[in-house]
Amino acid sequence: MRIKIINGNIFRPDNKFHKGDIEISDGIIVNETHENSGIETIDAENKFIIPALTDIHFHGCNGHDFCEGTQEALQAISDYENSVGVLTICPATMTLPVEKLKNIMISAKEFSGHNTNLAGIYLEGPFISEHKIGAQNPKYIIKPDIEILKTLQKLSGGLIKIAVIAPEVENGLEFIEQAKVITKLSIGHTVSNYETAKKAFNSGVTQATHLFNAMTPINHREPGVIIAAFENNNVNVEIICDGVHLHSAIVRNVLKVFGSDRVIFISDSMEATGKPDGEYELGGQKVIKTGNKALLENGTIAGSVTNLFDCMKKSVLEMGVEFETAIKCSAVNPVKALGIYDKQGSIEAGKLAKILILDKNLNIANIVSPSQS
Repeated sequence: MRIKIINGNIFRPDNKFHKGDIEISDGIIVNETHENSGIETIDAENKFIIPALTDIHFHGCNGHDFCEGTQEALQAISDYENSVGVLTICPATMTLPVEKLKNIMISAKEFSGHNTNLAGIYLEGPFISEHKIGAQNPKYIIKPDIEILKTLQKLSGGLIKIAVIAPEVENGLEFIEQAKVITKLSIGHTVSNYETAKKAFNSGVTQATHLFNAMTPINHREPGVIIAAFENNNVNVEIICDGVHLHSAIVRNVLKVFGSDRVIFISDSMEATGKPDGEYELGGQKVIKTGNKALLENGTIAGSVTNLFDCMKKSVLEMGVEFETAIKCSAVNPVKALGIYDKQGSIEAGKLAKILILDKNLNIANIVSPSQS
């Protein structure tokens, strides 16, 4: 099947918009142009054409959590994300018993066999600090254990793409040396000082989990994880642009300081995303959703209730982020972090046709996916 998108403003790999057409054959963007006869044509006049988004760190949505570990939950999550323009997902675990994590890995592997939108797993626990648990469950924190990571990775079929580590905990730095050949690593849920974080980044950690949240703040005498990340050009940082986790000035300045190549927008969304206010769960803990906030009973922020597309849109319309930069941080950089940019994440010949068409108000007018073409 062939699809032709015409007259659109296309976001190209140079991170600029160019007027033009796109042709898709059997789910792949192609160079060839054909007569319109027999081809489904979409007129994108006065619209923006961008790569579909990729969320590398979120827990759930649509009333379901990734850690339910069922095919039904994964399908409901995938369906919702597809509907809001997030066509590639890398859902996150919580800090849970190892046996439960094993079951989640097995279920994800099974699901990935028939749903190619699941590109990976983000292992957020259990190798974190009890002093910066956030909405994680402290009962299930364990010291970093390479054998457990190997087991989980094997059960997942290699789906663990990023694992979180608090480098200051017992065996933290030693674990990094062993684990970096198994998966990418990210510092998070940590009270690490600058010196330890610097050692971790120099040892091969390449990411910082939801920057500013659940980590040591910047202090003029104790600069902490954030400054250590800034000083290492090999480190990317995640930020949540839901208007709850970070002030808009922080979002703008993270982009200014780190540069758009090193920033990844994530949603960190939980199961209440896309659902009405009420009581929900995260990692077995009660969460109360009110408006755009999700809180544990003790008042701790429990992930977000904003999907990645709405985070991207909010960053542009309310936070002063340039549209092109927001696209890069939501659709391009996450794909590169997962190591699949050779297959998707940009609009060019040979790549999967995962494409969003937006109107001038940045609302989704059309979604094109490989399954349609």
